[in-house]
Amino acid sequence: MPYADLTRVVLETDQRQVPRSHAEKYELKTIWYWYPLYCLGGISFVAFVILTITGILLGFFYVPDGRLQLDTATSLPTNGAYLSMLVIMNNVPFGFIIRGMHHWSAHVMIAAVFLHMCRVYFTGAYKKPRELNWLLGVILMLVTIMFGYSGYLLPANALSEGAANIGINMTRASPVIGDQLATLLFGDINTLSGVYILRWYWIHVFILPLVGTGLMVLHMALVWLQGVAEPH
Repeated sequence: MPYADLTRVVLETDQRQVPRSHAEKYELKTIWYWYPLYCLGGISFVAFVILTITGILLGFFYVPDGRLQLDTATSLPTNGAYLSMLVIMNNVPFGFIIRGMHHWSAHVMIAAVFLHMCRVYFTGAYKKPRELNWLLGVILMLVTIMFGYSGYLLPANALSEGAANIGINMTRASPVIGDQLATLLFGDINTLSGVYILRWYWIHVFILPLVGTGLMVLHMALVWLQGVAEPH
């Protein structure tokens, strides 16, 4: 049918071609038009799958309890979340490997998503008709960063405490609702209590995966409909 042929021509030519881009303007073709860079979206998705599987396995043993308690072995203050992490690392079979895979897959995913956005920007693939998908990608980048930040807090060690204090101050700097938002996310804005571990655990394990999965499905559906933006 002529209409079907016309649709096929549009999908295979006009929408799949990359428009004039910053890469061409600044002569960056050899960098951003390099075909392996077109695999970055897939790499980030594979990293997300690994994170999901390893995160489920870690969730069987992790205890989201940040309340201070006395360690009977060392007589030093500690918390249930940190002790459960030690159990995962030292006592659970393959726990060290699983946590390491979770840790490094998070780094790979953040790097892949960032480079993927750079490739889309410098090749001009965010232009018409892909404006909506570009906005979805920006939101997914923010979700990925929140994944990384929330996961950074969960070990409940000294680094987590430092990151939580920075997060409280940044949240309080938000206009109008800064203090209320900091109280919601961290439990208290004056002293760092163990409540923040449980709250960010829920964000990391339930809220962000739900939002991220929905956005990724929509993002990939638009890529399937519009096609991958290929070089000229």
